[in-house]
Amino acid sequence: MDLKKYKLGDVGKIITGKTPPTNNSNNYGGEIPFLTPSDDLSTVYVESTAKMLSNLGVRSVKKCLLPPRSVCVSCIGSDLGRVILTKVETVTNQQFNAIIPHSEFNSEYLYYYLTSLEKYFKELSASSTSVPIINKSQFSQIEISLPKLSEQEVIAQCLSVIDRKIALNREINRNLEAMARQLYDYWFVQFDFPDENGRPYKASGGRMVFNESLGINIPLDWDVKRLDYYIESNNTGDWGYDEPSENRVPVGCVRGADIVKLNDVPLRYVKKSNTHKLLTPYDIVIEVSGGSPVQATGRCAYITPGVIERNYGRMTCSNFCHAFRLKNIEDSAYFYFLWKTLYDNNIMFNFEGKTSGIKNFMTETFLANKWYFAPKDIQKLFFDRVSNIYSIIDSNVSEINLLVKQRDELLLLLMNGQVSVMPTAVNCDLSHD
Repeated sequence: MDLKKYKLGDVGKIITGKTPPTNNSNNYGGEIPFLTPSDDLSTVYVESTAKMLSNLGVRSVKKCLLPPRSVCVSCIGSDLGRVILTKVETVTNQQFNAIIPHSEFNSEYLYYYLTSLEKYFKELSASSTSVPIINKSQFSQIEISLPKLSEQEVIAQCLSVIDRKIALNREINRNLEAMARQLYDYWFVQFDFPDENGRPYKASGGRMVFNESLGINIPLDWDVKRLDYYIESNNTGDWGYDEPSENRVPVGCVRGADIVKLNDVPLRYVKKSNTHKLLTPYDIVIEVSGGSPVQATGRCAYITPGVIERNYGRMTCSNFCHAFRLKNIEDSAYFYFLWKTLYDNNIMFNFEGKTSGIKNFMTETFLANKWYFAPKDIQKLFFDRVSNIYSIIDSNVSEINLLVKQRDELLLLLMNGQVSVMPTAVNCDLSHD
């Protein structure tokens, strides 16, 4: 395979992203994805973003609007070197440099190639400042070696077969998560949990009573208690250290940026004296500092056994997070979905303070609120069903991680010429008989 050297600036137009003014909420809430490092960067294409821009927001950064199939590279901070493609018109924040490839270069091939350079990107940025960064000028001068377009297309096609299986697993997981959320809505919002005869409670005429403290009707025999009644401990996080030592243990550390995916979290080293902060199965991690004018603090993550297993077998959360341990783990599924529902309905914006310009979630104040809880047998049944769903999700994530490893190993073999490129006449799409 003949290779030719190019600078990234010659491969396509380089665009550094920009954040629309956050003091104008009208810039946000539209239909244009706004990509930041806190979004899931583990997919080939941007599937969703936490923030969306309005037409007004896009106009304020109009020179940064990227077309579909642009190659975005995170160039600052702990996620430096992560690569993702745009699926639709997208804007990124200033932490990304993006390439809009010229016609003689294949976007998917560039994605795979640059993915293999993550370690190089980190080394390149290490001496720049205290915060790792690759600016637009440095990024444009990076040299890469590429084959001709026809070979780029064949390699990208072969690698995309593996990525389609990865994408299928992710879609299955999204559907499973939606099923769990829908089950919560049926049982604890519509109150159609199974009664003693297995029929939907409220729809079958189950008795509802007015609760004065909440001002709503709830099923007979349901409790109303403060949220903190169910919490055994509220543990602060520990970001730990970069390097190992005799008195430190390796852990995966959940940051706010990891709450969405809970996979491939940073490896850190915490003191043995702080191992009481290690997460246990069915803890609930809460982001207590950070957020933005359009994103509240208080995002939550459900720490299943599979999450711990795939992240070094031991985990903590960062200093910007807290971990709730419930008195009874069988209440954890309900508590998690309750918290998530309140967050998705923007309730957490009402419980934020600000010190030194950083938003902080007022955890104790929020936990003093009352809400309804089902009898133990119903919450246990919900926990059992949700645990089964998340067991399948975790199994699919493990398979995804294995496929990613196989894909990346194949990528290096192809890049090094140790594996021959198949001719374009050969169909390497394994989805066909």
